[in-house]
Amino acid sequence: MMSNPVHGLPFLPGMSFKDSTKTAFHRSQTLGYRNGYAVVRHPTVGIGGDRLQVSQLSQAELDKLASKAPVLTYGQPKQAPRAEFIPAYVAFDKKVLKFDAYFQEDVPLSTEEHYRIRQVNIYYYLEDDSMSVIEPVVENSGIPQGKLIKRQRLAKNDRGDHYHWKDLNRGINITIYGRTFRIVDCDKFTQVFLESQGIELNPPEKMALDPYTELRKQPLRKYVTPTDFDQLKQFLTFDKQVLRFYAIWDDTDSMFGECRTYIIHYYLMDDTVEIREVHERNDGRDPFPLLMSRQRMPKVLVENAKNFPRCVLEISDKEVLEWYTAKDFIVGKPLTILGRTFFIYDCDPFTRQYYKEKFGISDLPRIDVSKKEPPPVKQELPPYNGYGLVEDSAQNCFALIPKAPKKDVIKMLMNENKVLRYLAALESPIPEDKDRRFVFSYFLATDMISIFEPPVRNSGIIGGKYLGRTKVVKPGSSVENPTYYGPSDFFIGAVIEVFGHRFVILDTDDCVLKYMESNAAQYSPEALLSVQSRVRKQGAPAPELDNQQMEEDPGVQELEALIDTIQRQGKDRPCRDNIRKMFQIYDKEASGHVDRETFFKICDSFHLPVDDSLVKELIRMCSHGEDKIDYYNFVRAFSN
Repeated sequence: MMSNPVHGLPFLPGMSFKDSTKTAFHRSQTLGYRNGYAVVRHPTVGIGGDRLQVSQLSQAELDKLASKAPVLTYGQPKQAPRAEFIPAYVAFDKKVLKFDAYFQEDVPLSTEEHYRIRQVNIYYYLEDDSMSVIEPVVENSGIPQGKLIKRQRLAKNDRGDHYHWKDLNRGINITIYGRTFRIVDCDKFTQVFLESQGIELNPPEKMALDPYTELRKQPLRKYVTPTDFDQLKQFLTFDKQVLRFYAIWDDTDSMFGECRTYIIHYYLMDDTVEIREVHERNDGRDPFPLLMSRQRMPKVLVENAKNFPRCVLEISDKEVLEWYTAKDFIVGKPLTILGRTFFIYDCDPFTRQYYKEKFGISDLPRIDVSKKEPPPVKQELPPYNGYGLVEDSAQNCFALIPKAPKKDVIKMLMNENKVLRYLAALESPIPEDKDRRFVFSYFLATDMISIFEPPVRNSGIIGGKYLGRTKVVKPGSSVENPTYYGPSDFFIGAVIEVFGHRFVILDTDDCVLKYMESNAAQYSPEALLSVQSRVRKQGAPAPELDNQQMEEDPGVQELEALIDTIQRQGKDRPCRDNIRKMFQIYDKEASGHVDRETFFKICDSFHLPVDDSLVKELIRMCSHGEDKIDYYNFVRAFSN
């Protein structure tokens, strides 16, 4: 029987009491996160918050118990599994043993030294048992130094055995290619590795020193110089120290002069000056590196030397009162050298630091010497002279050899061979011009307009081309920004002014109606309505003649009668619209005429009976001159 731990009563129904103070009955969390990683936590309290009385083991202790093998009382113990094999090039990758050594080299042809001690580093690579010998480079030693023996396996005897890391130790001699090296010490990693492998290391030795090198390190003999200035001390102190200044030479005041940049070097070791040119890519100058070679520059000459020619005079201290020194080169001040005035506008960081330590000048800001470009001159075009298009005339002002203005290639490809034709009448106070009719052709590819006047017999006016292809400017537009007529300006009833002549649009063809319906956004509703109400069923843009003209001209009556006869007799003939479209393709000028060869070629493609007597008579009556045929009246003879 279990007992109640609180009241000491048996754990039976009716004898246990619920603790009302307990409100949480969840299990303790055993999983947590720290820095993004899952961490196992051992619970210390049970359900209801009661502290656990059982001692908990850590994870390390549990792992130790899990891996612990029990000791068998009977039988042979099981052998532990073999460790995983790791190759040497993986286990010893990038692990190198370093030994400090030296060797002695004889110097037979020198009176100052009989032998020379050269210090080297011996590297042993554990991954492949190779070795290399490298001598640290000493400046101005005069001896080829660096890698003496490249990385390889080195033989230690005549039998072909190679050196192993077990053969290396401190305080021993090793012979490599006939040269004996004395190992004196090793680094910390090498010492730890060898001791871990059970090798007893010898005590380190001192590195042998080169007698001649030590002799050179002795202090120089002290002596009193005859002058206060020691040139040798200056040479040794300021060797390889150069002041760099950035300067410009502005010669724009002279004819063909320009502003050029230079670099001035001042060598502190001997107070010499050098001026280097700064070349830019494609500057058109020969790549001479120096404007003035390295030399001492006189600042003030004696009186007798001023007029003496420089090419003969050999400058020395007797002819010069004062030389240029470092204090004469200040950023922001001009400097005259050999007749040229240089303006120093900047220097490098070493020069700034030198002036701060030597002269106490800490403020040497960079001066902006870049010249602002003048504003571009606005190109003004001369007034338009009236010849050709404004765009073509303007090309003569842009280049010596004018080029044709750029065209909208995409527009030309999309609107190739698309022509809008309109029938127009001329507004004129002259009575003879009232009955004249004109065919306007608007080319959508180039926005050009051509005008053709169909010839009328016995009218006294020679028909034909009235205006070649060109762009027509709207009245009231400026010459600088001309506004040309567009498709939206042509509709029935519109007035078109062409070079002082006013035309009224009377009619259009079916192509115009289709274009206006597909591009209704360009036209006003009134323009669309006017074209739709007056478009003709036949769609021919040729001018119509009234009954009075037919009665006055017998030739016209004969032509109309012949056309009616052919229409009544015609059977199974091609559509009139297809024939007209083919003629219009070959009629580039929209004149209504084609040459005889093209005419018969098109008739042959449609299998028209050109050998018929009536058709022959119609071709004769539609002929215009010796080589042209009017295809408008010819097409009317065929059914739609």
